[in-house]
Amino acid sequence: MAADTIAAIASGLTYGGIGIIRISGDQAFLVGDAVVRLKGKTLSEAKSHTVHYGFVYEKDEPVDEILAVVMRGPHSFTGEDTVEIQCHGGPLVMKKILETVIGHGARLAEPGEFSKRAFLNGRLDLSQAEAVMELIEAQNEFARKASLEQLNGAVSQKIRKLREQILYQLAFIEAALDDPEHISTEGYREKLKEMLEPLKKEIQDLIEGAEKGKILSDGIRTVILGRPNAGKSSLLNLLTGEERAIVTEIEGTTRDTLEENIRIGGISLRLIDTAGIRNTEDQVEKIGVERAREQAEKADLLLYVVDSSKPLDQNDREILSLLKGRKAIILLNKSDLGSVLAVEEMESMAGYPAIPFSAKEGIGKEKLERSIVELFDAGSIGKNQQVTVTNVRHKEALMHAFDSLKLVEDSICQGMPEDFFSIDLMDAYRELGLILGEEVEDDLVNEIFSKFCMGK
Repeated sequence: MAADTIAAIASGLTYGGIGIIRISGDQAFLVGDAVVRLKGKTLSEAKSHTVHYGFVYEKDEPVDEILAVVMRGPHSFTGEDTVEIQCHGGPLVMKKILETVIGHGARLAEPGEFSKRAFLNGRLDLSQAEAVMELIEAQNEFARKASLEQLNGAVSQKIRKLREQILYQLAFIEAALDDPEHISTEGYREKLKEMLEPLKKEIQDLIEGAEKGKILSDGIRTVILGRPNAGKSSLLNLLTGEERAIVTEIEGTTRDTLEENIRIGGISLRLIDTAGIRNTEDQVEKIGVERAREQAEKADLLLYVVDSSKPLDQNDREILSLLKGRKAIILLNKSDLGSVLAVEEMESMAGYPAIPFSAKEGIGKEKLERSIVELFDAGSIGKNQQVTVTNVRHKEALMHAFDSLKLVEDSICQGMPEDFFSIDLMDAYRELGLILGEEVEDDLVNEIFSKFCMGK
């Protein structure tokens, strides 16, 4: 346990009904007794997980009427003795109480230090601790669910099972090498190779799920493309429900990118409206067109808006080339004016689904939203696969573990001695352990928790 006692405002320094000042450490009750006055008892005498009514005092002057929550270690979030003071939720009141607490022996907690202590005291593994921050920062329903599953140990349990399988093989090889007279390795290579296949498959599934999960967690980077006056800005306004982009009949009105965030079916979209793509001599418009192409390269999803009342031209063919190999949906806009482009014809030529659309009238909006959810299969994540990895650090560790298992496979095929298998199996075991926080260096731990918010 840490030798000192820390304190911070845990509820955020803003106006609200209730504010929370958290105190954690060996001296938490002594500090609490010094600032909190209860009727007929002290916090040190209180039972764990009880709530008490009283006042915070600075010397003989009352600061605020409060409720004090007592939690004795190791049965608290940090694993240490903890006092939480629930006061009126004003920044001035919370600051005053925190100053009083610090004046009686606590020190101000560093960002993420409560969660760091929970990790160091074995209350959470590193993946669960990281899930705390991800849950706080969740921007959509998918991110919330994925973070909560990780906090509840879904990722930890999966990783531990994978490590157990690897550890069993390591133990067998070690025992066989130490006692070859009693433990035979005959036929072991084939058995190990058979075991590696499903193990690699599980890790590969986690990696693939991480790629999709990260996009859905952060928000789908959705770039709107089209030639000038196709209706791109009108589409942005329709989806956001606001007049965010200027819409005129003048071609080239949009000269730069405009970004907005929306939610559809529990997932987030980072909508980016771009300048109409066409050949132009206007230097400012040229910059806008180039930026549109750059945004297309970085997109998770492309929405190609076509003016279906006019035939396709060279600019449209250039846009179609930007769609190749990407997730995309084609919107045959201005369908209310009469379309010269058939849906089947467009889909056959482009190789992407096309939707009759009218940004002006809202025609096709619901179908577009359903198509986006289906395209990213958002509803299936967490159902077909119990664990969804959304953390980049976890994904990298999984990829390294997969590569190490592939090296084991290569060694088997090349007829290498069994001790060669142990080297790469141990590497895979260690990489998976990094996800849980085992064998993680202090610098990495400090870096991870430094990104947490104050009071958590």
